[in-house]
Amino acid sequence: MKRAALISFDICSAKFESNSERNRFFRGLYGWNQRVRSGGKVYEYRREGLLDTIPHIKVDDSVFIVAQKALDEVMEYFEKWREKVNYKLLHVIVSDRLLEEKKRWREIKIR
Repeated sequence: MKRAALISFDICSAKFESNSERNRFFRGLYGWNQRVRSGGKVYEYRREGLLDTIPHIKVDDSVFIVAQKALDEVMEYFEKWREKVNYKLLHVIVSDRLLEEKKRWREIKIR
């Protein structure tokens, strides 16, 4: 059993100044794939977001679980956006069985 935190969030679209600003929030959190065309070729680059660097389990859209030790970093990110993003935090205990099942998924195992 591991201590973790489940985070659920929703955005207040009307509070964002533009779609670009809203995208900056999502890209900062999830990262994105950048496509660059040059010399008739297409190059793809992965631009990391916060969750690319933090062990997590994606539960659903806008819901994920992070290890307790990574919670401060995630909360710091959400605090930067607190005027435009609502979030809820729930402390949970994740079973070892769930962690084993998630090893097969893209998300990173919580340690």
